[in-house]
Amino acid sequence: MKLRSRLRSRLRLNFWQKVGGITFWALFLSLSLNLNLSFADDISARAAIVIDSASEKILYAKNPNLKHPPASTTKLITAMVVLDRLNPDSIVTISENAANTPSVSPHLRAGEKFSVKDLLYIALMRSVNSAAVALAEAVAGSEDAFVSMMNDKVSRLGAENTRFMNASGLPGPDQYITAFDLAIIMKKSLGYPLIREVINTRAKEIFSESGRKIFVKNTNQLLWTDDDNLGGKTGYTRAARHCFVCAAKKGQNTLIAAVLGESARDNLWDDSTVLLAKGYEVLTERAEPMIYFSSVDERPVVFASHKAEKRYKSEKHKNAQKAYTIAKKHKNKTHKIDMKANKKNSHVKVTKKKAKKSSGFSVQRQEPMSKS
Repeated sequence: MKLRSRLRSRLRLNFWQKVGGITFWALFLSLSLNLNLSFADDISARAAIVIDSASEKILYAKNPNLKHPPASTTKLITAMVVLDRLNPDSIVTISENAANTPSVSPHLRAGEKFSVKDLLYIALMRSVNSAAVALAEAVAGSEDAFVSMMNDKVSRLGAENTRFMNASGLPGPDQYITAFDLAIIMKKSLGYPLIREVINTRAKEIFSESGRKIFVKNTNQLLWTDDDNLGGKTGYTRAARHCFVCAAKKGQNTLIAAVLGESARDNLWDDSTVLLAKGYEVLTERAEPMIYFSSVDERPVVFASHKAEKRYKSEKHKNAQKAYTIAKKHKNKTHKIDMKANKKNSHVKVTKKKAKKSSGFSVQRQEPMSKS
């Protein structure tokens, strides 16, 4: 009996010495990956990002450079271009073309006159397309000419993966934006005091020059639920789904979150809340920055580098893909080591199997880490 007991103890020791290290690291890597992927699943939108406004560092991102229809988030650039060229107190007459532009209510009538400031309230708070087109025509004479100014503006802002085809965000061919670019545009828009004031207004009464009263309510629901929210811009088309970008004050920092391609409007507020919370955790060093790719086959979470240059350009995406390739090679190498160890320990398993019959001792074989 004593001899048999010693044999069992020796078998346990040899087995765990040779296989235990591999088992531990495989389990550790698998657990870490699964935890990170479960966090990525918290964001159901096609693309999302949260950045630190001051440094423009990426704190968390999902498909940050996925080109996506911008919907009415376009109106942030429209507002900036307008304020670069027009006095907010200037009067604009609504044209037939602007009045007939497909839009949500309230309907603007041809011949009505509004101040630039009031049209910005209507365009940014309620997302009325007619107001955006009227402003574009007031600046450039036509919407097409205004679009050239918009694309020049985003280029100067460093939004390299953005292109507009109209001033409102209505569907248009070859019109796109990325989550990162949208966050940068939001940051730049906060530098305009009037835009900052408008997007932080919950509700307002607007009057035309003839005295018609229009009541507008902000489509940003976070203004009613999050006192830290500084404002934002929503958007929706069938192709773009629901989109949203916002800024919030967290501690001493301003965070900017952008969401593109969410299937349900209510999910925008959940996504944005999660993004802002996770972004603050990274800033306070309670979490690691992450970039997650779901549009490419089986992309895992990749740790984001804060040593990268200030702008998130295409090179950062290449680096993230390179990091994924290295991680995949490491996983394959771990798998080979595991298989090699299994061969070396085949005699141990045979002896262990015999010992199991007499003692009931069992060790479950660790399977190679499966794809997530």
